[in-house]
Amino acid sequence: MIYKRIRDLREDKDLTQTEIARILNITQRTYSRYENDERQIPTEILSSLADFHHTSVDYLIGRTDQRKPYPLPRSHSS
Repeated sequence: MIYKRIRDLREDKDLTQTEIARILNITQRTYSRYENDERQIPTEILSSLADFHHTSVDYLIGRTDQRKPYPLPRSHSS
């Protein structure tokens, strides 16, 4: 599921694999391997993808079908 979702999100923004790879500071080949289920996606890349696409890691990995990201925690000021 994750591989289809990251591809769909990228295509929704009309980005090439090269463009998203550049944003993530990785090679196009590495990103291609993520989309083709040839390589496991590291947590930091998943987090960056979720932030970039304004969604949650849970959505990317298929734990939820809600694309909306979680609300950010409130800052507690003293």
